[in-house]
Order: sequence, then structure tokens, then C-alpha cells
Amino acid sequence: MPTDSQKYLSTRGGDYDLSFETVVLKGLAADGGLFLPHQVPTADEWQSWKDLSYADLALKILSLYISPDEIPTEDLKAIIDRSYSTFRAEDITPVVNHQDNLYLLELFHGPSYSFKDCALQFLGNLFEYFLVRKNQGKQGKERHHLTVVGATSGDTGSAAIHGLRGKKDVTVTILHPKGRISPIQEVQMTTCTEKNVHNLAVTGTFDDCQDIVKALFGDADTNNALKLGAVNSINFARILAQIVFYFFSYFQLAKKSSSFKVGDKVRFVTPTGNFGNILAGFFATKMGLPADKLVVATNENDILHRFWTTGRYEKHPVHDETSKSDGCKETLSPAMDILVSSNFERLLWFLAKENALANGSSPRAATEKASESIVSWYTSLKTTGGFGPIDSAMLEAGRNTFESDRVSDSETLSTIQSYYKDSQYILDPHSAVGVTAAKRSIARAAQGTHHISLCTAHPAKFADAVTKALQGEAGFDFEGQVLPDELKALLKKETRVTEVENSWVAVREILKGQVGDDAEAERD
Repeated sequence: MPTDSQKYLSTRGGDYDLSFETVVLKGLAADGGLFLPHQVPTADEWQSWKDLSYADLALKILSLYISPDEIPTEDLKAIIDRSYSTFRAEDITPVVNHQDNLYLLELFHGPSYSFKDCALQFLGNLFEYFLVRKNQGKQGKERHHLTVVGATSGDTGSAAIHGLRGKKDVTVTILHPKGRISPIQEVQMTTCTEKNVHNLAVTGTFDDCQDIVKALFGDADTNNALKLGAVNSINFARILAQIVFYFFSYFQLAKKSSSFKVGDKVRFVTPTGNFGNILAGFFATKMGLPADKLVVATNENDILHRFWTTGRYEKHPVHDETSKSDGCKETLSPAMDILVSSNFERLLWFLAKENALANGSSPRAATEKASESIVSWYTSLKTTGGFGPIDSAMLEAGRNTFESDRVSDSETLSTIQSYYKDSQYILDPHSAVGVTAAKRSIARAAQGTHHISLCTAHPAKFADAVTKALQGEAGFDFEGQVLPDELKALLKKETRVTEVENSWVAVREILKGQVGDDAEAERD
């Protein structure tokens, strides 16, 4: 029988006791909420995992959230092994040390050169596993055809496409904000020729793309007709897969630093826009991993930093010559150009539940109160553009785990430049946001506190920012030093993309046509 950590609910109270398979295939709850396990498991024996390979560690962690009644252990192991066989680094996510107590966790060694591969290779194989099982012995229109829809600010799209290209009974359509992702990111998606892959360039921002995806999932008729599935970090399987590299990097640090041992506390610094990557760190700490703090590193679109500073969650427009009228500023770290961080809802649900428990509510009543709070806050966010301040005790409880920082474009460029001068190491702009925040954290933390800063993408994906920072450095050559041959080749290929207005109805009609064509092609 599944444990409480292997059964799932919606943050908004509409669903309880769901299976992992349902959560993976649905992605978003019917009430608009996000899925969470009823309970985060405590990993009592986590220290005994210190010498496991990445894949074996993943099996230990994921087994706590996935019942063997749903996926037998040997099947789960095969899915995991297949998912991480595509990475270029032997350690999957290696840790490197450059300066004193600052270590970098390189998460860009997967097929799309982004940390998103750590989750989306796994999610793609999960989709395939569940669909093969559902469709066993079925023919034609009886088969379950999944329509995977995702919004990307740059990296999710290419990672999702790499995870789903060519898979049977799946149509994958990725929405990106037209003109707001890097050229490399765009060609990684739009040069894919598999018939089941489609790209839509939306006239708008990433938040607009994300809103379209949520509207599609929120429309019962569309959801039922197209059998929608999600690849964005609203899909809990992505959060689950990312927990692994927090544990793995911790164990690597203990092997690399003579002044750090298993059981010591560490600070993780995570550049984040949608709060999915750092939420995985939160799950790791609740499971038992000893973190001194989780540091939220934002760019100039700093809703998360402002929340931890004020307790208010508000979309404050930014008005200057580089801003769009919607208030989402275009920065050198475009994957973080987000005004509404979807996964923050999951953290707020936990904080609200724990606050209710601290005030004497029963576990069931605390769960219900947390969901009621989420519905109230997110109704306010939708109607007024914000909510808060939240209860001061709840905010302080969150601050026990989290700190935050805001990094400007000029500071991002300065960090890329100084790091290159010191070590010849080239940071992408998102990783530079994290390193900038990490250095400030080192200055205010207790002396000797070890920091792991997450490097989330390969610098080749952000030529403009890297070149802007390093063009004055003697001998610097972007194409020769940074750009892999695989990505050079993509720039010469033909692209396939459809432009669409900022309208979920318009996107819905395109999806219907794509799914019909894909299903017909499979039957042929």
C-alpha cells in the first residue's frame, strides 16, 4: 500500500489521495492547484547514501515518493538508468571548487546543456512508461494520446523536446515568448524535425506563455479532449527529480573538502525565477539534508526577493527604457525574467500548513486551512496583482530556511568578468547571478560556512551576455572557447516554428490541429 509520501493532493483542496501516475499525467490539478505529497518523507538513513552513484541515489530518493505498487523497483531503476545515460559527465552533476568555501554545482552536462535535463530526461521516460502500459493491446483511437504542453523562458523547451522527441503517443508543443530567448535556445527547439514536436512563438512574455498553459489546463473541455500533460515545473515529477542533485552535491562536497564532513551544514545558492529548482532543495532539507540556508538568487525581476524582504507577494511593474509595458524587465538572464513564480504556491502551502499546526490545528484541519489560504492569496494575485503581508510567524518560519538576494545586470557582467580573470572559468549569466549572491552570503554567514552555488546552464547558450562581459579580455574567443560543435551545427539548420497571438483560445485551436495530425500519422 502507498504511504502518505506516495499519495498526492492539490494545494487548493480539490484533490486528495491521488496516485503518482495521475499526478504525472495530469500535471496540474483540476482546481488550478499544484500537486504535493500528503507528507514529505523523512530519510532516516540518508547518511548511508554518501557513496552511491547518481543513479543509485536517485533510486533511493524517488522510491520514497513512488510506490512499488505503481512502478516496481526494477522498472523504476531502468527508467532512472536510461534517463541519466545521456549525460556527458561521468558524475552527471559534478561539483568543482574555485575559491575558498565556494563550490559550483555544474548542472549543464545533459543533452540540452541545461539543469532542466536532470528532470526532463526522467519525466520523458516516465511519460513513455505510463503510456506503454496504458496502451498495451489497444489500437487506433482506443490508444491514450498525451498532449504535452509547456511554456519556456529558454531552457525548459529544449530539455522537454530532448526528453520527448520521437516518443509514441505523445504530441509535445512548446510555447516561448517571441524574441525573448537566446538564439541558441531558440534553435535547440526549432531545428527539431520529429513529427511529434511543435514550437509556438507567442507575442508576449514568459508569464503570458505560462498563463496560456494554465488556461488550457483550467478548461475542462480542452483538457478532456486533448488529454493534456505538463512539462513545466508545475509537474511534481520535475521537483522530485531535482531533489537528487542536492543530496549528491552535498556528498561530493564532503569528498572534496577536508574541512567538511557528512553531517555538517551547507548553504545552497540557487538562481531562480519560477522557484522550482530551489523548491527541490526545500524538499531535501525536509527529508533531513542539513542546510544552513537556501539562498534565493534573483535578477532584477525580483518578486521573490521582495517577498522575503517584506512578506508581500506583488507584481510591481518596472518602468524604464528596457522594460515592456507588462512590467517584466528584459535582463541578461532571460530564463529568470518571470513576474509570477509558479512553484512558490507549493512553498506557501507548506508554510501555511505548518503555521496552522503550530496554532493547534489537527493535521487534516491544517491541510484544509492551508488550501483555503492558497485560494484566497491566489485569487487576490489574479485580481489585484498581489497579496500580503502574510502572517508574521509564518514569514519568520520561512526565513529560518530561506534568504534572498537581488543581482543587477551590471553585477552579473562584473561577476562573469572577474571569475574569468581569476580562473578562466566562464559562467553563464544565470550562474553568475548565483555566484554573486553566494559571495555576499559568504560575507554574512558564519566564518567557514561552505556554499554550493548552482550553475544552471552552459555559457554557450547566452552568447550576448558572455561576449558583452568578456569581449575586452585578451585572447577571448566565444566560438573557440565556449561554443560546442553540437550547438554550432544547430545554427546552420533550418527551423520550424509557428507564430501565434497572445491568446489561449488561438493556441487551443492550433493544438487541436496538431494533435489530430500526429494521431493520424501514428495510425498510418
